[in-house]
Amino acid sequence: METPIDPGGTVLLRLNDASVVYPDGTVGLARTTTGFAAGAFCVLLGPSGAGKSTLLRSLNGLVPLSAGTVWAEGIGPLAGTADWRLHRRRTGMVFQQHQLIGRLSVLRNVLTGRIAFASTLRSLWPASVADRRIALHALDRVGLLDAALRRADQLSGGQQQRVGIARALAQQPRMLIADEPVASLDPATAARVLELLRDICRDAGIAVVVSLHQVDLARRFADRVIGVSAGRIVFDGPPSALDERALQAIYGPGLDPAIDPARTEPAASPSERPAFDGTGPLSAVA
Repeated sequence: METPIDPGGTVLLRLNDASVVYPDGTVGLARTTTGFAAGAFCVLLGPSGAGKSTLLRSLNGLVPLSAGTVWAEGIGPLAGTADWRLHRRRTGMVFQQHQLIGRLSVLRNVLTGRIAFASTLRSLWPASVADRRIALHALDRVGLLDAALRRADQLSGGQQQRVGIARALAQQPRMLIADEPVASLDPATAARVLELLRDICRDAGIAVVVSLHQVDLARRFADRVIGVSAGRIVFDGPPSALDERALQAIYGPGLDPAIDPARTEPAASPSERPAFDGTGPLSAVA
């Protein structure tokens, strides 16, 4: 395994000797210690089934650890319900399939990012003026302020993903986690979405962790790349170090050196792919 790089800056979240073993004995995440810093755009790379989703979702408890701890700035080791609730409130999440309510307006979808900040009784009433301002500011940041009153299902796929980012920003997060956020988008739209996430990361000083399949996008946008294979971190470094040897460590010896990884991501054959696909019963809660 490559020696993990120092995440640099203020560490917002750290996995300490963390591992995930599913009930059937499948190792989703081998023993791992790593951290994520404010203002850093980190990309997780790896073939399907490598354990990227398990690693990503362990950061906010959607996949519980079997051993080890998650440490968060200002909280410490996350040990109980109250700790996890506070951490999740400060951690926005962007999903591959947007997870919007199509019949509701864009603004109302973004306002769902404020639900965790309201009491049960208060959540039954219309959003407060303060929450509406936060939501509108989030929409402005993703360039969709003029679409605030449109139905979400009237938007294009790229616009819907930007609404998902605005919803996460409405939480005013310290960290943003994105699970394959551009997998369903065309290349040009995918690049625009990742550029938006990177710029927000730098401007707001938050940590962004994104799982991707596209090596070229990781090279273009990441400050740091973590390569995952069979539940283990096998590469951790800057995109400039993502050479042929590193790609073979991540994707396996089947990588054809003639393939330019900046244009085409190598695909492992069925016999080379790890058995785990990151969608065990514990990850289904997302």
